Amino acid sequence: MIRVPIRTVSIVTLGCSKNAVDSEVLAGTLARTGLELVSEPEGADAIVINTCGFIAAAKEESINTILEAIELKAAGRTRAVVVAGCLAERYGNELRKELPEVDLIVGTEQFSTIARFLSPDHKYTLVGERVQSTPPHYAYVKISEGCDHPCSFCAIPLMRGRHRSRPEPEIEHEVRRLVSNGVREIILIGQDTTYYGYDLYRKRTIADLLRRLLDIEGLQWLRMLYAYPSHFPLEVLDVMRERSKMCKYLDLPLQHCSTDVLRSMRRGITRRATEELIATIRERVPGIALRTTFIVGYPAETERHFDELCRFVEEQRFDRLGVFTYSHEEGTYAEILGDPIPEEVKIERQQTLMEIQRGISYQRNRALIGTALRAIVDEALPNGEYRCRTEADAPEVDCELYVTAPQTLTVGDFITAEITDAAEYDLFGTVQCAVLPSVAAAS
Repeated sequence: MIRVPIRTVSIVTLGCSKNAVDSEVLAGTLARTGLELVSEPEGADAIVINTCGFIAAAKEESINTILEAIELKAAGRTRAVVVAGCLAERYGNELRKELPEVDLIVGTEQFSTIARFLSPDHKYTLVGERVQSTPPHYAYVKISEGCDHPCSFCAIPLMRGRHRSRPEPEIEHEVRRLVSNGVREIILIGQDTTYYGYDLYRKRTIADLLRRLLDIEGLQWLRMLYAYPSHFPLEVLDVMRERSKMCKYLDLPLQHCSTDVLRSMRRGITRRATEELIATIRERVPGIALRTTFIVGYPAETERHFDELCRFVEEQRFDRLGVFTYSHEEGTYAEILGDPIPEEVKIERQQTLMEIQRGISYQRNRALIGTALRAIVDEALPNGEYRCRTEADAPEVDCELYVTAPQTLTVGDFITAEITDAAEYDLFGTVQCAVLPSVAAAS
C-alpha cells in the first residue's frame, strides 16, 4: 500500500491503438477519483505503464520503459510504478519476481483496481467516460475484445482472451458522445472487427453496427480496421458502396499468400480464396483503398514461398502495405516449429518486400496528380502548410497529404485538394475549398 498520497499520475502507453483506448478509459477513471493527469513521467507522483507484449520488439520496449520508471523511483522523482496491459497479463508472475520495485502489476482492463490502489480513499470507482488522447477530430472506438481465431503465430488470445463484443447500444452511445464533443472521424478497432456480434447474436452483425453508427448526425467519416480475411462478411462491402460517410478503405491483414504457409499459420484460408476475396472487394466497391500486412520469416516460409509472396504483392498492387518479421512467441501453436530462419534473413526479406511496395505506392500516388481529393486536416505546420489525410489513409500508418491553402484552416476541417505532386508515401496539393467547418467551430 502506498503510504504517501498520490496526486499526479502519468500514463505511458505502448503498442497499438487498442492499448491507447484502454489508456484513455483508465485516464477517465483516474480523473474521476480526483487524480491529476500529467504528460511527463518524471516528477509525477505515480507512473502507470500500459505495456505491449505482442512481439519480441514490443516486449523489449515495455521492459526498458519499466526499468526507466524504476530508476526514476529510485532517484526520488516518482513515488509509485504501476505496470498494466498485455505484458503484465502474459508475464505477471515473472515480472513480480524479477521486478519487486514495481508497486502494482495487473493485466488488461484493470482500471478500477489501479484507481483504488492509487487513490484508496475512493471505495467505489466507476469506469465510464474516457479522456481522449488523440487529436480532437478523430477517435478510436473499440467494438470488441479478445479473439477466437487460432493463428499459430499470435499470442493475443493468451493476453486478451476469447472474443467479446460490446453491445450495439453501448457503442452507439460512446460514438454519439464523441461526435457531440467535436469528433468527426470514428475509427472502429478490435482484434477482429469482422467477427463482431457473433457471441451476442450468433451471427456477424458488423454491417448492422456500421449502418447504425452512420446514422449519427455530425459523424463525417467512419473507418474500420483489423478485418479478418477468412469468412469475411461481404455485406460490409454493401455499406461501403452505399454510404458516403463510410470510408472506402479496408484494413485486411493477410499475413501471407502461400497456401502452404497459410495452412501452417492456421489462417483458415487459401491463396485462391484470398485472391477471390480481393477481386470481390474491388469489384463491389470500386476505388476502395486496400491496406494489408504480411509476416516474413515464419518458420514454414521457404525461399520459394517468399518468392511467391513477392510476385503476389506485385500482382495485387495493394494501396497500403506493412511487413513484420516473424517473432517466435512461447505458448503459441507455432512454438513447436522453432525459429529456424536467421534474423538477418528475415530483415532482408522485409526490406525486399517493402522495396517492391515502395515502387507500387509511388506509381499509385503519381497517378493521383491532377485529381481532386477530399481530406481532413490533421495538423497546421509552422511553414504555413497543413498535414492532412485522404479517405484512403488511416492515422499514423498510411500516406499523408501536405497542402497549401489561400485561407486559414483549422485542425478538423474537411477540404478538397488538387494533387500537384507525389512521392512514395506522401502527396502534395493545393486547397480548392474547405467543405466542412472545423471541430473548434462545430463544438
